[in-house]
Order: sequence, then structure tokens, then C-alpha cells
Amino acid sequence: MQKKWKIILYSLCILILLPCPGCATMLFKNYGSIVPDGHVTDAFDKYRVNPNYNYYYSGSEVYPSAIIGLDKAYALDSDLWKKVDMTPAKLRELVMSMKDKAATVNFNAPLHGFAMFDDKGKQIGVWYSILEAKTYLKMKDSNTVIIDTPDIDTWLQFEDGSRRHMK
Repeated sequence: MQKKWKIILYSLCILILLPCPGCATMLFKNYGSIVPDGHVTDAFDKYRVNPNYNYYYSGSEVYPSAIIGLDKAYALDSDLWKKVDMTPAKLRELVMSMKDKAATVNFNAPLHGFAMFDDKGKQIGVWYSILEAKTYLKMKDSNTVIIDTPDIDTWLQFEDGSRRHMK
């Protein structure tokens, strides 16, 4: 009798878990990726502006929490990112202010560049921030992208001295 119940229980588990990979695929459908990229870091650190990108920043213009460059073939679906007419001088100003802020609140935390890819693996832009600035990228349609801004406390989380990110 006990063996019969084990067989029934195992059968139920298989029936319940079998569709889950398909559910996961549907759940994450249209999501792109953001991947660390040394060339992107170098471009930001050397204030190189890509003329094929529209640039945006998140947070304060004095201390942005992130800067993105999005291929002009794509539209950004967000009211939270602030568009900026980027020049090498403006990029230098933004990057230097981010580095200054990182030095004061996070003991010289390095800033990193990331390549942004759509859901099909095509690079559509770049991202620059400290590692703690988290986000996601989702394709709304073939040329409209949703990129979440980092949390509002990207810099504030370090200012109280608790260094919560280390916990």
C-alpha cells in the first residue's frame, strides 16, 4: 500500500513540475540582458560618445546613478530616464561626478560598463554605473525597450555608513 502512494506522489510531482520550464520561458519572454563589457567601460572612461546612440541618465544630473546609451533605432519607454544631448565634455562631466560620488560614499567603488542586448541577442546599447545599480531590460515590441532605472537609493545606501550592500 505504501509503495502505491509513493508512485502516485511521484507521478503528481512529475505532472506538476513538467510544465514549469515552459512557464519560465513564458515568464521571461522578451527580456534582454545586460552584460559586463570592458570596451564599454573604456569608452565611458575615455568620454567617447557613440553618434548612433541617444543618451540618458537616471537620478540627479549632479550625481547620476546610471548612464545609458541606446541605439537610435530603438525607443525608450520610460519617463524616469532623462535624455541628454551628449558630447564628450558632457559625458566627462557626468562620469567624473559619478566617480567623485563613488569615491566619497563607497571607498572608491569602481564604475563599470555593460553592453545591453535585446531578447534576440543583438546589442542595442550601453550602460554605465556602480555594480549596485540594478535593473532589467525588456523589449516591449521590436523597437521599443523598457529599461528600469536603478533604485532611488543607489547612492544613499552607502551614505549612512551601514554599507548594507555588504551584508
